[in-house]
Amino acid sequence: MATMVKTGPRITAMIGDLLKVEPAEHDLAWIKKSLQVAIALELSTIPPYLCGLWSVKDESADARQRILGVVLDEMFHLGLACNMLSAFGGKPDIIAAAPKYPTKLPGNVRNTFDVYVSGLTKDYVRTVFMEIEMPLHPVALAESWETIGVFYDAILAAVGNKKPPIGSGPQMEGNIGRNELKKFIKLSEIEDAIKIIKEQGEGTGQMPDDPGEERAHYYRFGEIYYGRKLKQVNGSWKWEGDPVAFPDVYPMAALKDKSGVWPDPDPKAKPLIKDFNAKYSDMLRLLHKAWETGDTGAYGQGIGKMFELGPVAVSLMKIPLKGDDKHVYGPEFRYVP
Repeated sequence: MATMVKTGPRITAMIGDLLKVEPAEHDLAWIKKSLQVAIALELSTIPPYLCGLWSVKDESADARQRILGVVLDEMFHLGLACNMLSAFGGKPDIIAAAPKYPTKLPGNVRNTFDVYVSGLTKDYVRTVFMEIEMPLHPVALAESWETIGVFYDAILAAVGNKKPPIGSGPQMEGNIGRNELKKFIKLSEIEDAIKIIKEQGEGTGQMPDDPGEERAHYYRFGEIYYGRKLKQVNGSWKWEGDPVAFPDVYPMAALKDKSGVWPDPDPKAKPLIKDFNAKYSDMLRLLHKAWETGDTGAYGQGIGKMFELGPVAVSLMKIPLKGDDKHVYGPEFRYVP
């Protein structure tokens, strides 16, 4: 029986244990369990990326637009994973998937680093953003650990081998950035969706591009970190292209306290922290309800709540951290039952 780890009110299987199961035994139950972990993985990446996004002062900044594109892709991936699980007769548990920061990646994949929320810094881009999206690709110089892409490869293989039937579970539809979330009616559509999730994050095996003709997430983040666009030099991909300016940011402190909350926050920050957590929790509950009951109205309201979070976060980022004149507050992304 797989070891379990708590990521919310319920539990999520360890990816390492899931991958130790012999491929011949990757049955429908294994696929459903894995897709719930995928939901937790996709959801866990969004808050760190959003904090980096909101901390950039100039909304037209190149770096901000790169991060925004990744955030929208991750929202799309979350929707795909929920639709897949529902299509196979499972029940997406978005509330259970919500992590408490700081955390390891759900399922304990790539457990060599911590995921936390912070304002944008080069160190944050390198040690969190790029680590999350790390591919098995020569440009990344990855080691022999299990990446998120390896996990998705296993799900793809299981779906192809077992060919589970598509049922009538609730699925959501709508445009999310450059992507269109659709209901799955054929198994081949699910297989294509899994490939898109992997390729948008890591890039293909031959080049750091994805099906949308943009750099995959790892390489877009790399361009921010290295301050240069990726280009081919003598047949190899290198960050030696045009400059990518690092933006002016609100210096949100890295929230690494194990409690997941700001200790004794400034009185000006307290109501904003509470308001943000309330809106974030409402968003999670609405999205959970959407996939639980098929309520498309709840889905639309949940997406709307997501767009309400930005202004509150920016307001927090204008309040100096108590006892620290070099940093400011930011959102906690704490689920409040």
